[in-house]
Amino acid sequence: MTVTTRTVEYPADGLTMIGHLALPGGDGRRPAVLVGPEGTGLNAFQRARADALAELGYVAFAFDIHGGLWFDDPQEMLARCLPLLDDPERMREIGGAALEVLRAETRTDPDRIAVVGYGTGGAIGLELGRAGVDLRAIATVNGLITGRPGEAAAIRCPVWAGVGSEDPIQPPAQRDAFAAEMQDAGVDWRLVTYGGALHAFHHPPTNPDGTVNLDGGYGQTVLPGVGYHARHAQRAWDDVVRLLAEELAPVRPAPV
Repeated sequence: MTVTTRTVEYPADGLTMIGHLALPGGDGRRPAVLVGPEGTGLNAFQRARADALAELGYVAFAFDIHGGLWFDDPQEMLARCLPLLDDPERMREIGGAALEVLRAETRTDPDRIAVVGYGTGGAIGLELGRAGVDLRAIATVNGLITGRPGEAAAIRCPVWAGVGSEDPIQPPAQRDAFAAEMQDAGVDWRLVTYGGALHAFHHPPTNPDGTVNLDGGYGQTVLPGVGYHARHAQRAWDDVVRLLAEELAPVRPAPV
């Protein structure tokens, strides 16, 4: 399928964000996916995710969280992300601004929008759900952030989450807290634990500019407990694609 892409600048969090819009071939309305990046920021790999979703027939918008910056220094990234992750309203504002861009696209079917987020981007997707935003699905990889008490009850769609079993950044206690939050709120939720995987297992090695490094060296932000797992990265992507096919179908199947 022919995919058309363009850069979109928009305001959020006091910054000029620089997002990446990918459109499938044709001219009719299509279901849409908001793609949230890791804490390092939007780079070539995340933009390629949006392109891959457009090839599957979705309108996809990979949103920005740092005003066009991509951090290859761990301390700079943490200095930006930790306060953000501790501020649900800021996360909702960033996600909401990106959602407005996606909704404004004439190819977008406004009644069929999902969020797929990674790390910080996944946490932002969950906050949109807790804010009661009308979404068809939320997928979060390595972004199992629990919200404020009772707010998960506002989530109106299925939630899928993926995490590595050896992820020290999101240890078992955090996974249990996330699961309890979803269960207590009556959310339709799934949590997949990928055995042997670390944090950010989905993200391949990259060069400092964010392009994939096929030689296998790391130029991306590396912290203890972070590592790529090729097999589980593919499995997580397959799980996300299945979720989108289930929840963004033109007609939802009748319950069994």
